Amino acid sequence: MSDYKLVKRELIHKGKIVEFYADTMQLPNERIVEWDYIHHNGAAAVIPVDKDGKIIMVKQYRSPAGRYTLEIPAGGTNGEEDKRICAIRELEEETGYASDHVEHLIDIYPAFAYSDEIIGIYYATDLIPTKQNLDEDEFINIERYSINELTQLILEGVIQDAKTIAGILAYKEKMN
Repeated sequence: MSDYKLVKRELIHKGKIVEFYADTMQLPNERIVEWDYIHHNGAAAVIPVDKDGKIIMVKQYRSPAGRYTLEIPAGGTNGEEDKRICAIRELEEETGYASDHVEHLIDIYPAFAYSDEIIGIYYATDLIPTKQNLDEDEFINIERYSINELTQLILEGVIQDAKTIAGILAYKEKMN
C-alpha cells in the first residue's frame, strides 16, 4: 500500500479569514476521494489572570452557535505575525489590559479533520489597565471567574469553545 497523496487542490472560495478548498486525494488503497479543506492563517488566545487570580473572560455573540459564548480572548494572526504578538494584541483589544508577562501554554488544532488552523494559547499575568479597543463589528462584555468556576462551567457544558476548554484546563494543570 502507498501513502496518502494529494492529487489536486481546488480553491472553492476565498473569504476574509479562511480559504475553502476541495482536495482530491488518493488513499493508501489507491481509491480517489474528495475531502474538504479549510486554510486558516492561525490564531492566538490568551488567559488573562488578574491580581486576585481571577481569569478575565469575554462574552460575545457567535453567529454559528446562534448565541452568546464565554471564551478566552483570541484573534487571528495576519499570516506572518508571531502568535505571541497576536495574543498580546488581542489581550488589549478585547479586555482593555496589557501585560509584559505573557507565557506560552499550549498549541492546538481545533478542527484537525478539515482545517490547518493552529491556535497558540498563552497566559498573561501582571495585567496593566489600558483601554478596550474593539473592532467595529465586536461587542464584548468582560467577566471574571476563578479557575474552579470555569472548570465547573466546562463540565456543565456552558463553555463549549475548544480553545477555551483546552486553555483553561492546561492553565489549571500548570498551576497545580
